[in-house]
Amino acid sequence: QVQLAESGGGLVQAGGSLRLSCAASGRTFSMYSMGWFRQAPGKEREFVAAISWRGNTAYADSVKGRFTISRNNVNNTVYLQMDSLKPEDTAVYYCAADSTYFRLTRSPASYEYWGQGTQVTVSS
Repeated sequence: QVQLAESGGGLVQAGGSLRLSCAASGRTFSMYSMGWFRQAPGKEREFVAAISWRGNTAYADSVKGRFTISRNNVNNTVYLQMDSLKPEDTAVYYCAADSTYFRLTRSPASYEYWGQGTQVTVSS
């Protein structure tokens, strides 16, 4: 069982930066692949970024070069550094955990555990 708690969301102007954090409970955090997803009003939840237990990463094309996912297996936290933010990045951002640790997947259905989400609003 893993419990996830996101933080770091807020209101920022276009071009600005935010750093999201996701704190995970459980002693086996290092054995999970972790992902970030987002959901804007009226839209489906979409993949943003993922990181495997070994640190391999994957990004959605819409955020590649602007967002960076990282993890710290000592303090059980995964991060999403978001730079050059755009109004279209406005959404609720969720972190998620996949117990198939060697997999790096973009499918929300592959992730068993989810946080409650944190709102990110980018003003133009």
